[in-house]
Amino acid sequence: MKKPLKNPVFIISSVVIFILVVIGAMNPEGFRVVAEKLFSFTTINFGWFYLISVFIFVFFLIGLAISKYGKIRLGDQDSKPEYPFFTWIGMLFSAGFGAGLVFWGVAEPMSHFFTTPFPGMEAQTEEAARVAMGYSFFHWGISQWSVFTIVGLLIAFLQFRKKKDGLISTAVEPVVGKRRGVKTTIDSLAVIATVMGIATSLGLGILQMNGGLKNVFGLPNATWVQLLITAVLLAVYLTSSSTGLNKGIKWLSNVNLGLCLVLLVFVFFAGPTIFILNTFTLGIGDYIANFVRYSFRLTPYQGGTWVRDWTIFYWAWVIAWSPFVGAFVARVSRGRTIREFVIGVMVVPPLIACLWIAAFGGTALHSDLMNGTNIAEAVSEDVTVALFETYQYLPMSDILSLLSILLIFTFLVTSADSATYILGSMTTNGSLKPPLFVKIVWGFLMAAIAAVLLVANGLDALQTASLVSALPFTVILFIFMYAFLKVIRFEPIPKRKVRKHDE
Repeated sequence: MKKPLKNPVFIISSVVIFILVVIGAMNPEGFRVVAEKLFSFTTINFGWFYLISVFIFVFFLIGLAISKYGKIRLGDQDSKPEYPFFTWIGMLFSAGFGAGLVFWGVAEPMSHFFTTPFPGMEAQTEEAARVAMGYSFFHWGISQWSVFTIVGLLIAFLQFRKKKDGLISTAVEPVVGKRRGVKTTIDSLAVIATVMGIATSLGLGILQMNGGLKNVFGLPNATWVQLLITAVLLAVYLTSSSTGLNKGIKWLSNVNLGLCLVLLVFVFFAGPTIFILNTFTLGIGDYIANFVRYSFRLTPYQGGTWVRDWTIFYWAWVIAWSPFVGAFVARVSRGRTIREFVIGVMVVPPLIACLWIAAFGGTALHSDLMNGTNIAEAVSEDVTVALFETYQYLPMSDILSLLSILLIFTFLVTSADSATYILGSMTTNGSLKPPLFVKIVWGFLMAAIAAVLLVANGLDALQTASLVSALPFTVILFIFMYAFLKVIRFEPIPKRKVRKHDE
């Protein structure tokens, strides 16, 4: 293993990140303007490309899962899954979108309810509520997870079946070759996207925690509170990171999923239970019925930016995040068959997400529609209060708020812990056990970026800038698909075991 200070990926990515952070801290307004121009250029000119690409990824994976190759294991053919199913799903959920779902589970449907996806539709009506729920299901469904599945599948296959490293550049070697400059560029881009993505997610979660603490304890929405939360987060996730993958992240993932289930069950029964069930059922139906329509929806004739601000933004966001989430999903999926992997990753987390949105978003919609509350209006003014505003109309609201603050905290710790592991692996030639020193360096760097941006109010700018990397990564994902087809066709297909009564 090369020392990290001699690793070109480590040097290039850390220098680029440092420069961006310094510019963002010194001139946040100028940085924001440039970042928004870059993002607007990519989404306006290539939004169609994002939509078509994600649709292709979904059907490529479905075809692969039902094909004969679905029987092949990500590891030796007689290997068993490394983690129990519940723990595996908890890890996928925590690393993939746990904190984001807690944030947007109420905020997204209420945003669509307040400002509808279709220009001619009247806001804050029954029709607007139905469309808001269906579109939220679409954004958190299988399309989002297909991107993570593509990356995770090839990396897991190469790591555990072919005994190679888990670098993004190694995954595309069957197509682009082993040229050092190309490999370094691809891996550096993956590291930069991961660091900026996790820093902005940390910042967003910290802001939401500050909103929750204000709601429960009356603490001010102030920078010093946010920096204090950042410092506590740093101490906890570095401690977790030092314990290794099989202790810290594994334990926290189980806590996350357990807390999610407790909150979900409580809101389901304390809220409008029948309405939630009807909303979930109708939402799934609308999701299936409109899947193709929403997947290709653009507005060249009527104009407007809704699709670009939501669907295209989401797809760009998950593509920019795919190196991190895909690599982590791969790492925890050793021993599963390709069919188990694709179905597990593409179906179970999205199903949990839809249940969550139906329960929490459905409760908020019911409150506004049936009881005349103003949750949607409050969300339009400040999205960070969405969840806590909804709790005001449920029993034991303070306890629910406290549990949610704890859940957001553990999700952020798990994501940061996972990121330090993946970043450490990316910058030590794909090591499955990166040195603690490397993980600590990345842990401090992520916290420093988040802190600087909170002080400089540059979170939006860095989030936007990180999404610019989605365009080249979309091309890389197609290379992933082609590379996987090139290597999988030479694999022996496992024979069905003959049972005694079949003989």
